Amino acid sequence: MSGDEQAPLAIIVGPTAAGKSAIAMELAQLSGRAIVSADSRQIYRGFDIGTAKPSAEEQRRVPHYGIDIVDATERYSAHAWASDVRTWMTAARQSGRGSLIVGGTGFYIRSLIRPLAAAPVIDAERRGVLERWFEAQSIDTLRQWCSRLDPSRAHLGRTQLIRALETALLSGTRLGDAHAAQLEAHPDAKPVAARYLVVDPGPPLSDRIQSRVHSMVEQGWADEVRTLMQSVPADAPGWLASGYNVMRQHVMGELRREEAIERVVIETRQYAKRQRTWFRHQLSDGIVTRISPGEPHAFEQARAW
Repeated sequence: MSGDEQAPLAIIVGPTAAGKSAIAMELAQLSGRAIVSADSRQIYRGFDIGTAKPSAEEQRRVPHYGIDIVDATERYSAHAWASDVRTWMTAARQSGRGSLIVGGTGFYIRSLIRPLAAAPVIDAERRGVLERWFEAQSIDTLRQWCSRLDPSRAHLGRTQLIRALETALLSGTRLGDAHAAQLEAHPDAKPVAARYLVVDPGPPLSDRIQSRVHSMVEQGWADEVRTLMQSVPADAPGWLASGYNVMRQHVMGELRREEAIERVVIETRQYAKRQRTWFRHQLSDGIVTRISPGEPHAFEQARAW
């Protein structure tokens, strides 16, 4: 695993709860690398338990970038992340370390490999009005709207759907069209070289998700949400992190504990399904190695990657 700046980027991806972080920690410690998080949920300060952030001890053992970088009320795009990754990798290199990019936010990865056009500037007040409406809608409703307004974005997750809808409704521009125009304007632009380690346990993922959600609740997820509610507005982007709005309903007494757990499990499984689909079809630009953490020689395969 070379630390050469010109070497292909080393990227570990896979669905949530697949075991990416554990494998990344082992590889990072063995190779003396830093970890760059590619998780759109872990960027928010204070949203810790429900996003499965690495512990303070893990961050002490291996330097991490891309975690706790913005307040819950701030917006942070895939375009911004891809730009910041360069800074973080430079910082790691200056400290004598290479970098492992690790996460499940496919749109972040895509924006790094094939840089995206910047989104149009949108009036904050008008956006706020729209967001209050978006908050009350199911992801299926958002997807139906997006299939009409920006079809190329209709397969994405909730955060990206909302961004596409806001842009289409308030600027009259489709993000999909803007990105397609950029590719057309630079047809010879080559994607950034990358090699991927796709971590996916297969059928056991469903049970792993259920166990993880129960563990998060036992760790005090509801108390974390209760604390966040004291200072984070209900329409803040941070609440879009998977499961947080459901736990907020539980804290407010609208859902019993068991109901909240069941809803988060279902929501997380749906998210994992979308991630799997994305990672099956969107990694054609690089060299792909796939492993299942439950198999006997999975870690040996990861070390040889």
